[in-house]
Amino acid sequence: MDNSSGTQAAEKDGRTQAAEKDDRMIDLEAISVAVAQLDDRRVTRLVQEALAAGESSLQVVRAVQAGMRQVGERYERKEIFLAGLIMAGEIFRTVMELARPGLEGEWTGDASGKVLLGTVAGDIHDIGKNMAALAFQMFGFTVRDLGVNVAPEAFLEAARDEQPDIVGMSGLLTLAFTSMRETVALLRDHAPEFARPPLLVAGGGTIDRQVARYIGADLWTNDAMEGVRLCQRALEERR
Repeated sequence: MDNSSGTQAAEKDGRTQAAEKDDRMIDLEAISVAVAQLDDRRVTRLVQEALAAGESSLQVVRAVQAGMRQVGERYERKEIFLAGLIMAGEIFRTVMELARPGLEGEWTGDASGKVLLGTVAGDIHDIGKNMAALAFQMFGFTVRDLGVNVAPEAFLEAARDEQPDIVGMSGLLTLAFTSMRETVALLRDHAPEFARPPLLVAGGGTIDRQVARYIGADLWTNDAMEGVRLCQRALEERR
């Protein structure tokens, strides 16, 4: 019996699947590049095409986050200025709206609550914080954004007023890690002042497990969407 035709068909299917996978990878990379270039129309088109082709909404958002990190690097190099950061924020907001239906389908858990966010003292980077704020809001959380260069005492004062479920501390510079550690320690020292002590979450592109242990937060993340997912799971476990 001649199995050559079946083998050829299988090889063709394999090549086709590999090509489709490569196309998706290229599309996701193209999305990151378009975001980094602040090409809002191209980002919208590529995102719509990727979602229509069946790409995971979460993977699309992560591709956008990768581009947003490049925007931050361009800002540091003074290749773009404040207007560019504002445009990047609008691009991310648009993508989140496009990805919302798929994200809701992929999401597990429905816990929400009140979140206090801020970039810690000594750091003025806010792209990651802003992405986290949008992600939390999209899934029903109430967010109070304290801005950048927020001292530990300012976190404590706001937390007393808001009684949040989550306090999110953002930072990119290594200097921020000490500020996060001080903020965590101060909030824990004043835990009796809260009806229920909030989850303390550290976020930033340079945070890893070792840094997280130094900071002492309950949770850590360097991915805005994954951070929301982790917080939802933690809140569900507490309730």
